[in-house]
Amino acid sequence: MRSRRSQLTVTVVAFVLGMLLVAQARSQTTDPGLAALSAQDLTVLIANLDTRNEQLRSEVSTLERELAELADADARGDSSVDAIREDLARVRAWAGLEPVSGGGVRLLIDGPIDGATAEYLLNELRNAGAEALAVGGIRVVPGVVVAGPAGALTVDGRALADPFEIEAIGAPEILTGSLTRIGGPIAQLAATNPDVLVSVSPVDQMGLPASDRDLVPANGRPTL
Repeated sequence: MRSRRSQLTVTVVAFVLGMLLVAQARSQTTDPGLAALSAQDLTVLIANLDTRNEQLRSEVSTLERELAELADADARGDSSVDAIREDLARVRAWAGLEPVSGGGVRLLIDGPIDGATAEYLLNELRNAGAEALAVGGIRVVPGVVVAGPAGALTVDGRALADPFEIEAIGAPEILTGSLTRIGGPIAQLAATNPDVLVSVSPVDQMGLPASDRDLVPANGRPTL
């Protein structure tokens, strides 16, 4: 009996060992990757990969197009910003917030004139197209006036020397012609104030200073 039991035990152990060895061998030789797929499964996998690659190519094209559009928009934006900066600088200059330069005329006034006569000359220059004015080196902007009796003029509250200069930036020939025309302001001044000598000199290039006044409106606001 012991012999049979021993033989049976050995047989069972051998069988179990054999099964374990076979299982181990199969696990080592079986490839869980593509080798385990059927031809139909491989065909589906390849088709899916092709589809995904096409989607990726489409996404790349879309991103490249968007990048080009953004680059163009950025370039246009820079151009717009530059134009805005130029416009702002031009507005600030001609408003009196910045110095300006250009051609124009220079008037030398030698003799006693009153504030009304000086303002008359300034208005004549404005009407003739003067783009910027200065009296005695002081920029004429809104609120700056020449006032006082003959021989005691002030500009923006500061005393004017005698003689003094009026400078105007604009087309020299037009400004000169407007002032010196027959019956014009200089001819009238000579008739009413014979003691005053006014000379007009065209200038190819001159510079006018910026105003030192606060030009920010106290009440008005821009409408956008």
